[in-house]
Amino acid sequence: MWDFFETVRHRHSIRRFRSDKPVEQEKLHAILETATAGPSAGDIQAYRIVVVEDAARREAIGHLAGEQAFIGEAPVLLVFCADPERSAAEYGERGRNLYAVQDATIATTYAQLAACAAGLGSTWIGYFDAEAVVELLQLERGLLPVAMLSVGYPAELPELSSRRPLSEIVEHR
Repeated sequence: MWDFFETVRHRHSIRRFRSDKPVEQEKLHAILETATAGPSAGDIQAYRIVVVEDAARREAIGHLAGEQAFIGEAPVLLVFCADPERSAAEYGERGRNLYAVQDATIATTYAQLAACAAGLGSTWIGYFDAEAVVELLQLERGLLPVAMLSVGYPAELPELSSRRPLSEIVEHR
C-alpha cells in the first residue's frame, strides 16, 4: 500500500475509463466510508453523497456539465451535495453559506484520495448546471450539488500537470 504522500503524488484527473472493469462494491464502500471520515464543522457532516451508477443518468449529467462525455463513461459518479440548513441550524448564516460547502468539498477530497489509494482513477467536476442536476436526480429540497467525482479504472495515465512553485503560493509571516 502506498503511503499518503505517494497517493497524493499519483492522483491524476482521469478522463478515459475502462469499460470492461466496473468498480467493485467493496472499493466503492471503502471510498464512501473514507469520505465520511473527514473533518466537518462541529462534526455534523452537512452534506450528502449521491451515488450514480445508472449509465443513462451519468450520460445526462455529462450533458449538464458542458458536454463532458467522460462522466457518462465512468462506471460511477459521486455527487457531493452541501446541506446548508443542517449547518445553519448550528452555525447560522456562516454555516449555511460556508461551512456546508466546506464540509462537502472536504468529503470530495477524501473520496478522491481514497479512490487513488484503491487503484482507481477519478476526476473532480465542478462545472455543471447545479439546478438541472437537482432536478435530474430528484434531490431532496435544499441540497446543493457542489462537486462531483467520476470514478473508475483508468484507461489512461496522463502526464503530470505542472504546479506553481511554493514561493508563488506560500507566504511566511
